[in-house]
Amino acid sequence: MKAASFVSREFSTARRIQTYLYSRPNPRVSHQDSTFDAELCFSTILDRYPDINLLRSVHCKILADCRSRYDPAVAVKLMRSYAACGDTSSAQNVFGGITEKGVVSYNVMIRGFVNNGRSAEALAVYKSMLGDGFRPDKYTYPCVLKACSLSEKGGLSVGLQVHVWAVKCGLDLNLFVGNGLVAMYGKGGYLVEARRVLEEMPRKDVVTWNSLVAGFTQNGLFDDALSACKEMERLELEHDAGTMASLFPAVTSTSDDNVSYVEKMFSNLSRKSLVSWNVMIAMYVNNSNPGRAVDLYLKMEELEVEPDAVTLASVLPACGDLSALSIGKRIHEIVERKKLRPNLLLENALIDMYAKCGCLSEAREVFDHLKIRDVVSWTSMITAYGMRGLGYVAVDLFSELRNSGLHPDSIAFVSVLSACSHSGLLDDGRRLFKMMTVEYRIEPRMEHCACMVDLLGRVGKVDEAYRFIKNMPIEPNERVWGALLGACRIHSFTSIGLLAADHLFQLAPEQPGYYVLLSNIYAKAGRWKEVSEVRSIMKSMGMKKTPGQSNVELKGRVHTFLAGDQYHPQSELIYRELDTLLGKIKEAGYVPEMDETLHDVEDEDKEGHLVVHSEKLAVAFAILNTEPKTPIRITKNLRICSDCHRAVRIISKITEREIIVRDANRFHRFMGGVCSCANFW
Repeated sequence: MKAASFVSREFSTARRIQTYLYSRPNPRVSHQDSTFDAELCFSTILDRYPDINLLRSVHCKILADCRSRYDPAVAVKLMRSYAACGDTSSAQNVFGGITEKGVVSYNVMIRGFVNNGRSAEALAVYKSMLGDGFRPDKYTYPCVLKACSLSEKGGLSVGLQVHVWAVKCGLDLNLFVGNGLVAMYGKGGYLVEARRVLEEMPRKDVVTWNSLVAGFTQNGLFDDALSACKEMERLELEHDAGTMASLFPAVTSTSDDNVSYVEKMFSNLSRKSLVSWNVMIAMYVNNSNPGRAVDLYLKMEELEVEPDAVTLASVLPACGDLSALSIGKRIHEIVERKKLRPNLLLENALIDMYAKCGCLSEAREVFDHLKIRDVVSWTSMITAYGMRGLGYVAVDLFSELRNSGLHPDSIAFVSVLSACSHSGLLDDGRRLFKMMTVEYRIEPRMEHCACMVDLLGRVGKVDEAYRFIKNMPIEPNERVWGALLGACRIHSFTSIGLLAADHLFQLAPEQPGYYVLLSNIYAKAGRWKEVSEVRSIMKSMGMKKTPGQSNVELKGRVHTFLAGDQYHPQSELIYRELDTLLGKIKEAGYVPEMDETLHDVEDEDKEGHLVVHSEKLAVAFAILNTEPKTPIRITKNLRICSDCHRAVRIISKITEREIIVRDANRFHRFMGGVCSCANFW
């Protein structure tokens, strides 16, 4: 009641003053009225930052008052109020009309420009201040240093001069001046100097350390920023929302320990700002934890924390990674409801999400309605078509990109070359690779070379792929040799496969995937002794094959299955359904593909290993829990094996279901017993 009474009383007073101002008929006023104006109008209205219309009305009254119009204190309050409304031009006009300027008026004008992002004008006022013979004070320097930090041109040179003057005046030891120096040096990339200023400050607060953290992240040094956060903790300084906000510019891939540390920072915050939530979502997305990112976003919804465009653009890639289509669509509805478009970052994220969920028509609809397209927009669509095996459409879209007036960049060429690889478009791939190097003069990067090796290998030209590697202008890395090894597995080129494996074991001796590929090559050839030797090496080095993992979304929740998973609450029902499905598809002609197991055991045991692959469990779960003829979407962390490919293809026919599986390489859309990849994968 007291709070309500206070608000009501203050509102009534403001309304009375406003009525008084508008109702005065005669600009000629008595001394008593002038006193009333000064006390009531300036102290009550101007100090409460009125809206622009009321402010201009007050300004007119001030100009009509002979005593007030020349009062520097009144002018300062007007400047401050105009700047708060974003009208720096009017503030500057008032400043220009002050006949007796002082340090305070200069400070207010500098601060007004800085707070409205006009750093160049702020620095110009500062230089004018010096030229007029005024000596800056402890309030001047923090604002000027902030202007130096924001200025793209000449800010650092002014900042260095400010530092010198601050030292001469003894103000460099002032907390706010010191914070400004740390922020300025950090933003400019002079992190050693920023650190030195911090260490020399007799008093430091959370803002000081946040400024150093921001300096590291603004220069892409995320791990160093986290080290600074840990120093804060050792000094018993509590992280705040500003600390989390300082991390945001450079959230990137980091160690598991650092991820856990940021989680702890977030959970310990007494007040979680929206930026703090955004940092955590970005942290999970950039560290291959899409499930946690989506869970955190759902927690935001539960707590009614209103997301912004950055939140939505950050979580959409996670929705795509998990094929969490219903959540992605819900986010799209929020974008439309809040009228966040046009926003190219957000719209490109929507395209990417729909593309990863296998919804080409929805991705294309967002793309077609873009008011502005950049190379990222085109590249996302090209990638979408390529992963669906529609390489010819991807190539046509790439031609449209070129005709649009935009120049394809290195990443765009990776996307279109990859599309050619997934569809076996050898001639197009060769033409585009030559176009990239000759017409656009883009030096081939490892990704382009890997695409060409993969393309040549997929169409069976393994010898040519090997010659391509030998003639590469750059030293081939594990990705290039891995593409060749994969081709050798598909086309049973054991001799070249051994050469590729030898290079891979030198480049990445602890990567189990390449040992598994070599084992597959031996297993396919029936060379079980060599399979056993490879597996023995893996065991001695403590290696384990990356477990197959498949995700399927149901009613806004993502369910994850591992190979042989028995932890799901519905495990018993899932295995029962899977047994039924296997019986039906065998009647329809399915024969287990024994080459897909590495174990030298009896065929019956091999079949047992194949049955429990994660994608089969995910399909059985989805059939159990969805209505007949409902499409099924599954995301797998590894390449789908040929046995599962054959099994799911037949399941799609007998259940009359559309089943979309996105594996580590591409999309497979199964319908009526046929896959969109046309068995070219």
